[in-house]
Amino acid sequence: MITGINDFKNVFFIGVAGTGMSAIAQYLSGIGKQVSGSDRFFTPNTYNETKDKLELEGIHCFLQNGEGITDKTELVVVSTAVENTVFEVQKAIELGIPIIKRSELLALIANSKKTIAIGGTSGKSTTSAMLFDILKFAGLQPSIISGAGLVSIIRDGKIGNAEVGTGEWLVIEADESDGSIVQYHPSIGLLLNIDKDHQEIDELLNIFTQFKNNTKDKFVVNLFNALSAQLSSNESLDFSIDQNSSAAYIAENFRQDGFTIQFSIKGVTFSINTVGKHNMENALAAACIANIIGVSLPICSQALNQYEGIYRRHQVLGEKNGVWVIDDYAHNPAKCAASIDACQTISPKVIAWFQPHGYGPTRFLRTDFVKEIAQVLRPTDEIWMSEIFYAGGTAVKDISSNDLINDIRNLGKNAFFIEDRNDFLSEVRSHLTENCVLLLMGARDPSLENYSKQIWKDL
Repeated sequence: MITGINDFKNVFFIGVAGTGMSAIAQYLSGIGKQVSGSDRFFTPNTYNETKDKLELEGIHCFLQNGEGITDKTELVVVSTAVENTVFEVQKAIELGIPIIKRSELLALIANSKKTIAIGGTSGKSTTSAMLFDILKFAGLQPSIISGAGLVSIIRDGKIGNAEVGTGEWLVIEADESDGSIVQYHPSIGLLLNIDKDHQEIDELLNIFTQFKNNTKDKFVVNLFNALSAQLSSNESLDFSIDQNSSAAYIAENFRQDGFTIQFSIKGVTFSINTVGKHNMENALAAACIANIIGVSLPICSQALNQYEGIYRRHQVLGEKNGVWVIDDYAHNPAKCAASIDACQTISPKVIAWFQPHGYGPTRFLRTDFVKEIAQVLRPTDEIWMSEIFYAGGTAVKDISSNDLINDIRNLGKNAFFIEDRNDFLSEVRSHLTENCVLLLMGARDPSLENYSKQIWKDL
């Protein structure tokens, strides 16, 4: 029975190329485990960048045909997307090899370190990256297991979503979408916000309450978010962007100049190369946690002044003929609205394109998408959507992106449906001006990264 990370040496990941799986695989390899894995995206005689980078980290990659699982394998790790009918799972069962979920393994890793778990429906990856950068700049040599690649790590030729440090602190994202957040028992728990996303509000409150109860030492919340504020247990640890708040850490004097934001915390000025008030909140949260564990606010400011961002989170691809192209992972109503809002300071016109993911989630969030996006759009702005990304399975296809577009258009906003995203650029060209932002949004679809790069290339 596997009860801790010292109970195994040889581990195999089914679906190792996934963002969450690859991060844990790299972390375990970094602490000396023998790590291997397979993925359905690995095909014979075809270059795969993730596979190449994993193997550079000492992780042996296989085709998803079962050959990587042997009698020497002591543990098999699967994501929630891997079903028991998968051949490799069946082989592991036949060999009597223990099988655990990714989230269970992350919980075991978290128990082996002083862990800071970052939860909330928005901003987890960015806040994790900012906090990691602060702790690293401060010389604390932290580790991180993230849901997105940090540019500072990617620059070293790595995937960027994990790094092993020699210090005592580990920063992780605590995901509420599948309820796995309740498995973690961190030293410090951080709750950024609660907004309707994968579950109804009541269910989210239950999940985050359990997260709070599982936190061993300090639980810190964002008092500016009305729902997360309900779970506050000690305002002397909390943060807010409301100047009238009773929180201990308050961000004030926000200003955005192009792609840079400025604000102050307790009289210390912060200047960060990013956009939007939501990123001020993320930075405030990171500085708050760092300060609580002993890093001074001036050091936090110096660290974030060098912050390079994370992959596909308001990633600026470039500018051509006055058109800025920005790629963003926004995928729920609050994130999409915040992403559009953050771009409005840059240019008098924002053209946002969005590809919803999953028929069930889109149906669940239809009213919220329409309300949030319509509310943020200025008369000059536009929202475009292509058809919903379908990842397979038995989903009922009884909703279309066009339904959302029609709802938004009925509210008097500029909204357009382009079923095939490959037709988007040719259709939108006549709408581009010499001073506008082309914002590309979407998640879960692994091809979106290359799609955005292609839009930028062909612009």
